[in-house]
This record gives sequence, structure tokens and C-alpha cells, in this order.
Amino acid sequence: MTIRLGILLAMGLLAATGCSGTMPAAVQPQPPKVTVAKPERQPVVEYVQFPGQTDAVGEVEIRARVTGYIVKIHFVDGQEVKQGDVLFEIDPRPYQLALNRAAGELEHARALAEKAKTNLSRAERLRPSGAVSEDEYEQAQAELKVQQASIQKAEAVLDEAKLNLEFTRVVSPIDGRVSRRRVTEGNLVQNGSSASTVLTTVVTVDPVYVYFNIEEPTLLRYESLGWRAGDQTLFSRIKELRVPVEIGLADEDGFSHTGQLDFVDNQIDPDTGTIRARGRFDNARYLTPGMYVRVRLPIGPPHQALLVSERAIGTDQARKFLLTVDNDDVVQYREVKLGALYAGLREVESGLNGDEWVIVQGLQRARPGQKVSPQRADQTAAETAAQERDDHGQPGDPAGAKRHTETDKKPAESRREKSEPKSEPKSEPKSAEKSAEKSGEKTSKQSSDKR
Repeated sequence: MTIRLGILLAMGLLAATGCSGTMPAAVQPQPPKVTVAKPERQPVVEYVQFPGQTDAVGEVEIRARVTGYIVKIHFVDGQEVKQGDVLFEIDPRPYQLALNRAAGELEHARALAEKAKTNLSRAERLRPSGAVSEDEYEQAQAELKVQQASIQKAEAVLDEAKLNLEFTRVVSPIDGRVSRRRVTEGNLVQNGSSASTVLTTVVTVDPVYVYFNIEEPTLLRYESLGWRAGDQTLFSRIKELRVPVEIGLADEDGFSHTGQLDFVDNQIDPDTGTIRARGRFDNARYLTPGMYVRVRLPIGPPHQALLVSERAIGTDQARKFLLTVDNDDVVQYREVKLGALYAGLREVESGLNGDEWVIVQGLQRARPGQKVSPQRADQTAAETAAQERDDHGQPGDPAGAKRHTETDKKPAESRREKSEPKSEPKSEPKSAEKSAEKSGEKTSKQSSDKR
């Protein structure tokens, strides 16, 4: 019993001696580095946006105007053609024969008319002598008129035959781009308004129309801003106003194509509450009829706006937020209301006062309430957005970024010394163990002597 008590006493003494040694302190992590910039204040123009669709200025269905077999096709599918270019050729032989027949009929009618004219002239000479009766004289006059009418009829038939022969060469009525061929060589095509065969279609490629619908409240707002002048309304001043129209394609972020508003309809659709409008875009060969585009129109005078870089904006479910850094280098969460996009910068309508330092890089490393190591960007928000567009949206540290806090300006060795505290010498724990062992031996001897 005494031996067991001595052993427990030695173990307790050894544990107490070990706990008195100093352990190395845990290394504190460095605050994450982020790049911050102040919002940009710039005068901007307010816009309203609409969905729109492109349409060709001219679109023509190429149909057969005579019946016959296609003997030759003179274009490649998708080819651009000029007005008057031959697209299809229908077998002309039947129509050439009809033309020859009409020409013969005309010559026959002219010969009969010449004969009737001669008979009338003879009747006029014999009429005073009584050799020709009055009735015969009148018949000669009527016969000449009939033959003259036959000439006119034959001439019309000849003109029709010429047209039919001309229609065997199907030409493009406009400049544009031809679609695919609907028929191939050797097929029979029909003429006629209802049964005529559509051979292909041709659409103009330049200029291009863009149609969109303006809501009634927006229309009234435009008119209140000066679209209406006295008795002159928007409809009569559309050319005079020269309102610019901008569009953006599906693969574009902004609105890089500019045209001009050239038409607004004369009534509002009661079913949708919108009015049809159209923009005209010249030199727009990059647009294909039928494309869906984003349309925007300027509205109102320029105003001062608070702008931030697009990549500084975070999304929290349906909310948009910015992370700012206060004077203590602590991250703050700011829920914001965003406006339109201007050249890569997003307008902040509410949530900022303009004096904050907004995190523009390193957003994924920062958390609200966390201490960070901010670096001030030398670039303005506009320059940062321009660099983002040049880099195809790839974030990078801005050139010449300056450090914000004094601790970041210290040498690396000083920071290392501050963050890594010195540990106690390893010899002390060993000496403590030796003393514990001696104490244990001494206790054991005392126990044995007592025993």
C-alpha cells in the first residue's frame, strides 16, 4: 500500500513539473490581402431598355411567273446578289414559239388591214359614179376598222409573248442575300397568284431595321421631355428629333451599335399597352434579320451617378451587395440597389455615399467583420473597368498598387518576428524530468526504509 502511494505521488510531481514548462504559442494567420478603390462619380445619361428583333428593310419571295421546267440555276445558296441578276432559268422554247406565232399573227393582221384600206380607197373613187352602193361603201369602212383593231390585238399578244419569254429568266428585284433554293433543275414550276411556286427568297442586308415596343408610360415620359412641340407630336417630328437608338447582341455586354429612331406607329395596341417603334441601322451587315437584341433609348438629361466596377458586386440570393473596408481595416457588408451599366461600370443608386473604400479584388477572400490588409488601387474605377475589358474579364492586381496599412510597410522579417513568438529552450523540460526522476528515486528509498 505504501509502495503504491509513493508511485502515485511521484507521478503527480512529474506531471506538475511538466505543466510548468512553456509551450510554443500558435502562429496567428496574416489578414487576407484585398484591393480597394473608391466609387467613381461621373455624369451619365439614363436609358430605358426594351427587347427587340431585327428585320430586313426589303424581303422578296421569288416566284415563277410562267409555267415550265427549271433548266438552270445561276446562284449558290446564301450568295449576295444584285438587282437584275439571273437566279433561275425556265425552259424558254415553248415561249419562244409563242412569240414567233404572235409575230406572225401581227403580220397577218397588218396585211388584212392593208387590204381593207385598199378596198375602202377604191370604194371612195367609185362612189360618185354610182358603181359602188352606199351599203358597200360602209362595209369597206367597217372592214378597215376591224382589221386595225386586229392589229392592236396582235400587238398585245406579241407583247405578252415577249414578257412570258422574259419571265423564263427569273431575276432578283433587289440587292440582298439569297436564301436556299426551294427547287432544283428539272422540276416543273407553276405560275399564278395562288399556285405559283416559291423558288427562293431574297432579303436586303444593309440597312437593317430593329423593331421594339415602347410602353405607354415611357412614351408619355418622352413626350414630356420634349418629344411634343405645340401641335406637333412625336409622329410628325420623328425625323427632326434624330433620337439615337443603341442595341446589344446576345454575346455582348454593352450596347456597341448605334442607329436612329425613324418610325413610331400611329396607335397604341390596346392588348399590350405598347406602341410599335423602329430603329434604322446603316452599315449593319453584321446583323441578320430575325435576331433578338437588347434595345436602349436615352431618356432625360445627364445626371451625376456613383459607379463601381462590375467585379466588386456580390450576389446574396436576390440581393446585391458590396464589401467595404472601414478605418480599422474591417470588412463591412453593404446591401446596395444597382442601376444601369455604363462602359463596364455599374451605377449604385442606394447603399453607398461615395466615401467608402470598396473591395474590387479579393472579394472571395473577405468576410464581413473580418480584418483584412487592404491595398489602394492607383487606377480609377473607369480605368479598372477598361482593363477588365482588355483582359477579357480576367481579374488581376492593378499596376502600382499601394499598401494601405503601416504594418504592411514593415520588412518581412519584422512581421515574421511579430507573428512567430520565441519558444522556450528544450533543455528545461529535460532538467525537469531529471529532477522528477531523482524525486521519485528518493521517495522510493524512503518508502523502503520505512518498510
